Amino acid sequence: FSAEQEAQALRKAMKGLGTDEDAIIETLTKLNAAQRQQVLITYKGTIGRDLIDDLKSELSGNFERVIVGLMTPTILYDVHELRRALKGAGTDEGCLIEILASRTNAEIRHINENYRIQYGSSLENDIVSDTSSMFRRVLVSLATGNRDEGTFVDEALAQQDAQCLYGAGEKKWGTDEVQFMSILCTRNRCHLLRVFDVYRGIANKDITESIKSEMSGDLEDALLAVVKCMRNKPAYFAERLYKSMKGLGTDDSTLIRVMVSRSEVDMVYIRKEFLSMYGKSLHSFIKGDCSGDYRKVLLRLCGG
Repeated sequence: FSAEQEAQALRKAMKGLGTDEDAIIETLTKLNAAQRQQVLITYKGTIGRDLIDDLKSELSGNFERVIVGLMTPTILYDVHELRRALKGAGTDEGCLIEILASRTNAEIRHINENYRIQYGSSLENDIVSDTSSMFRRVLVSLATGNRDEGTFVDEALAQQDAQCLYGAGEKKWGTDEVQFMSILCTRNRCHLLRVFDVYRGIANKDITESIKSEMSGDLEDALLAVVKCMRNKPAYFAERLYKSMKGLGTDDSTLIRVMVSRSEVDMVYIRKEFLSMYGKSLHSFIKGDCSGDYRKVLLRLCGG
């Protein structure tokens, strides 16, 4: 890998009349995130121009969004997406849920620091001013990055938590959402998986079915996302991708965000889950749903 060579290749692809989009796709998708950042610095140093500005002036639409996303450091990309979700036209609740329910404590802490540096306000305050009621409380809880990340399963507590969830929902008239939030947003993964098993024994149904029947709207979506991420994160993202493309129209924001943010994390597993869940490959789904350079770059990120 030579950052200098890649920087020159990118400059060449954009210089003069017309843009060589294939060369841009080729160069950027064969590099990893750290290498792309080196190229960014080298480009400025050797060519004296800002690579992201150059890309933005040469490209457009969804293709531009993917390429700029790839050139943005991972944590900053999440920060920009959260900001867009909160401060754009209307709130993009799906984006807030997806990022906050699926990132690790360390990632959430970095997101909070960078959010404050970038925008001069705290992520928590922006969530509070832009969302409401119980949904707001779940997001704020997730945004503190305070989940127990150990692997210890306290059997007695698991029994108690399951009973508590049952008592807070199925067993009574009305739902005590606070109980759901305090258990689902703070306990460690191994413990929660045990709780879900015990819960099924008590309630005779899966925790996700109870959440669907007891809650609605954004709160339901948020708690379901937490459960799904605890059980199988790649499957959660596979579902996000499927829903972004199925039916009429494409939810490009979700499609782009998941493809860019997971391409170096767990894309291989997401592809595997996608195939087993929907009987079609993610590759073929993208192929049928997108076109042009946008399709090309997404297929490269998808691989396979």
